[in-house]
This record gives sequence, structure tokens and C-alpha cells, in this order.
Amino acid sequence: MTQLARQLRDAHRAVAPLPAPSRRRLIRHLLSITDLAKRDPELAARRLETFLADFHETPDVG
Repeated sequence: MTQLARQLRDAHRAVAPLPAPSRRRLIRHLLSITDLAKRDPELAARRLETFLADFHETPDVG
């Protein structure tokens, strides 16, 4: 498993326990990054890095 795949898996696991409205929005974002990874892994990795930074900085989420 690649590092990007592991990070995406871990991000999905971190989002899973959140309340439904927040979780749906974040999962849609992660799914778009996952789809992008199929075409442009480098860009997907950068977007995931940004997503995770925002996720961990947001109170009541990360």
C-alpha cells in the first residue's frame, strides 16, 4: 500500500466518528481527493496534506 493510500485510509477513519452533517461534507472532499489520486497522485497528495492541516486545525473536528 502506498503512503498516499494509507493517508487517505487514515483520513477516512478520522472523519468517520464525526456528526453526520460534518462527516458527509468531509467524506465528499476525501472522495474527490481519492478520485484525483487515480489521475494525478502528486496533486492528490498535496490536496490531502492541505485537507489534513485544515481538519486538525478546526475546533470540534480534528
